[in-house]
Amino acid sequence: MIPGAPADAGALAELAATLSDRYTVVTYDQRGLSRSTLTGPPVDQDVRVFSEDAYRLLAALGDEPAYVLGNSGGALTALDLAVRHPERVRALVVHEPPIPELLPDREHWRAAFQDVYDTYRDQGAGVAMGKFIATVDGENSDPPAMPDPAQMPPEALEMMGRVQGNLDHFLAHVLLPVLRFEPDIAALRSGPVPVAVGVGAASGDGVPALSARMLAERLGVEPLVFPGDHQGLALDVAACADIIHAALA
Repeated sequence: MIPGAPADAGALAELAATLSDRYTVVTYDQRGLSRSTLTGPPVDQDVRVFSEDAYRLLAALGDEPAYVLGNSGGALTALDLAVRHPERVRALVVHEPPIPELLPDREHWRAAFQDVYDTYRDQGAGVAMGKFIATVDGENSDPPAMPDPAQMPPEALEMMGRVQGNLDHFLAHVLLPVLRFEPDIAALRSGPVPVAVGVGAASGDGVPALSARMLAERLGVEPLVFPGDHQGLALDVAACADIIHAALA
């Protein structure tokens, strides 16, 4: 299971636990995020760097190919992994991969995310993340409800603190390189790895949902409809686990 930045493995922990009765489940924090700390100075990191990390992790865990789930930006890593190392991927489910480069108005989205980056440089992570969320969710979407920290379990509070610590690295070194990624559609269509593309039923017209629908169309597959929105894998865990299991099977 590959989470998307600036989140980490904690975002998929409940889903991992739910699927652990059917699979050996591994998830991790991507390079430079949370507990996967860098040993040198931070540099820009694109999807190829992340997919090679995933390949090395799979190689360290064993010889068999894995079922792979990628969520949000982690779905881009998963798609690239399936192209570069198809022998390590038995089947793939990607949930709402944000791929503005696939969209017909990609120049608009390039400018929008450049504005998020420039806002970070000028005004800091807090203002930039507000703009990023609004850009990703779509102009007509309701703003996400903010959780009440007093009602959150300790592990969720701990993850929130880690994610806050990831924002500077994400905005400075991950945001623009990752959102300039375009998957190799021809290789995915002709390759041996079955790819299922998921979209949230309540996601509306945000970049991840639009991208997921476009990716499914380009791959010639029908999108899987998941409950909820872009955060659905963490909210309706039992239903999502069943959809993922059926797709992989």
